[in-house]
Amino acid sequence: MSDARRSKSVGRASSVDWWGEIKSLSVLLLAVLGFHSLVAKPFYIPSESMMPVLLKGDRLVVSKYPYGWSYVSPSFHPLPFISGRLFGRLPERGDIVIVTPQDSSDDYIKRVIGLPGDIIELRDGQVVLNGSAVPQRTLAPLMLPVDENAPCPSDQFPGSLTFGADGKRYCQLPVKEEILPNGRAYRIIDVGSRETDWYGPIRVPKGHVFLMGDNRDNSADSRVARISKGLGGPVPVESIGGRAEFITFSVDGTTNLNPVSWWTSLRSGRSGTSLRPERVETPAP
Repeated sequence: MSDARRSKSVGRASSVDWWGEIKSLSVLLLAVLGFHSLVAKPFYIPSESMMPVLLKGDRLVVSKYPYGWSYVSPSFHPLPFISGRLFGRLPERGDIVIVTPQDSSDDYIKRVIGLPGDIIELRDGQVVLNGSAVPQRTLAPLMLPVDENAPCPSDQFPGSLTFGADGKRYCQLPVKEEILPNGRAYRIIDVGSRETDWYGPIRVPKGHVFLMGDNRDNSADSRVARISKGLGGPVPVESIGGRAEFITFSVDGTTNLNPVSWWTSLRSGRSGTSLRPERVETPAP
């Protein structure tokens, strides 16, 4: 083969099919967006509002299909409010859900406390549901290790910073177990008297749910007005984007560009933790 013919053959073999590459990447991108919008997506916890079950720095999986799909199902929330859900189902009391307020593109994560038709009230921090106080049981204080993502801020947890027998810093938090009428049990943090300890009574409208954070004194939830960045009361079921399922991993806030920190910043014992509340026998009233 002559040098000219060999050069032409090599040139053809080394050329890149850019249009084919763009199509392949587009198909891959659409597949990822479709999976995130319809099946499941990762979620990052940016605040302390769902302590103690969720810590700032937790990464978790949110399933998108348990309640059907609505205008907030697409990953980037590009749509205005649209009434109704495709294959819609109500969440259960106790489910942890992702919710996007109608006038915002921000995702909140809260727990479902009230369903359509329920009468919700809070009296000195205790939930009263349809006239009956939701049972609470005081547990041993939680000794949460202090790190950059859990610094035990004094404005949220006054007087809670302490040292353990190992000489390390801990946040000693008062914890209670709350048991909803369907038997779903979970832990809450109740530090002391706050304005949000008193609320209602109100009736949850049709097609709405009442949501609260487990860190009861530090959660912008259905008890808190929108002007204060809360949910401003019960939220439409269309605003629910999915159900939190389990923690994939958790970081303590020390991650940096050094690859070694990607391992040393991992919190032990949190990967794989289920976020579905266990069902227990409800105590007699």
